[in-house]
Amino acid sequence: MTPPESILIVGASAAGLATAEALRRNGYTGRLTLLDTEPHLPYDRPPLSKQVLAGAWEPERAQLRMQQQLDALGAEFVRGEPATALDVEARAVTTASGRVVRADAVVIATGLVPSRLPGQDGLAGVHVLRGLDDSLALRLGLTAARRLVVVGEGVLGAEIAATARGMGLDVTLAGMGRAILADQLGDVIADHLTRTHAEHGVRLRLGVAVEALTGAAGRVTGVRLATGETLDADAVVVAIGARPATAWLEGSGLRLGDGVECDARCRAADGVYAVGDVASWRHEGLGRKLRLENRTNATEQAQVVAANLLGANRAYTPIPYFWTDQYDVKIQAHGLPSAAAETSIAEGDPEQRRFAAVYREDGRITGVLGWNMAKQARVLRQQHLTPA
Repeated sequence: MTPPESILIVGASAAGLATAEALRRNGYTGRLTLLDTEPHLPYDRPPLSKQVLAGAWEPERAQLRMQQQLDALGAEFVRGEPATALDVEARAVTTASGRVVRADAVVIATGLVPSRLPGQDGLAGVHVLRGLDDSLALRLGLTAARRLVVVGEGVLGAEIAATARGMGLDVTLAGMGRAILADQLGDVIADHLTRTHAEHGVRLRLGVAVEALTGAAGRVTGVRLATGETLDADAVVVAIGARPATAWLEGSGLRLGDGVECDARCRAADGVYAVGDVASWRHEGLGRKLRLENRTNATEQAQVVAANLLGANRAYTPIPYFWTDQYDVKIQAHGLPSAAAETSIAEGDPEQRRFAAVYREDGRITGVLGWNMAKQARVLRQQHLTPA
């Protein structure tokens, strides 16, 4: 297979940039264009809910590369140009300004769009956190606030709650789940994490739906729960999940289910690939479709997409991995931990806040987790989780 003479990457965050860099490392000398909605230089997202939000890092520290490093790629960066349509056959992308960018191959790396509550856009003081501008706006809002309500008990909501407590705010976390991260990590870990937040002073309103946001004079004043209780707030963060950014691909002919649906090679159509949070692909080792929303996947999947663009025929079969830092807790999870699995402590002691756990389904270990025990979690991964 002859490599394409030109490649267009739509999205220049971690996954898109990693694809471009992998292409150059593997000897690609063709025309390379990165098209991105963001006006900023490519930056990392995990610090946005922690170091950048807390003010411990200046925004520039979250940049993935300096300008001179980007210049060395020999690529054209088109910033501040949202993609609005894709012609798959012509491999042409139209932008919001009417510009049409064509290439011999297209990589879709448009990431996620945060979900919102009805009515939130009409109220000042209500935030989501997806990009750098969101993080800076939220930080500014928190410096003027005393009471924060976080809606959503997932990873992002929990990290924001922990950061805000560190900033001295009165924080309430509300969510539909029984405990924090219960859907993702199961009851055993979720109970420990929920207790950790309570010990740090977070007020918890879990297992109840949010009915509406309340406001006065155009500004949020609280969150009303389905129980009738209203949680007073000077600021609200809505962290109820995100959906793949695929609206611009409607009518393109690509299969859009849970993201851009791809084969095991991350190929969505002839000459069209997807990478990162937006990509749903068939994991041959697990025999199922996966879509992963984490930083590690963005980098690892990019290596496979770049190789396949240059003529390889590699299936993408990673061992999934993600981490989260909250207070003094560092959690690393490998494989596919889930609420359905049986969870047991393999090493350490939860009461000492250092332990490693394993997840079993049908008698087989499907995931491992370290709570302030990164090394032990890696050892368990090596022992029990092998790449396909």
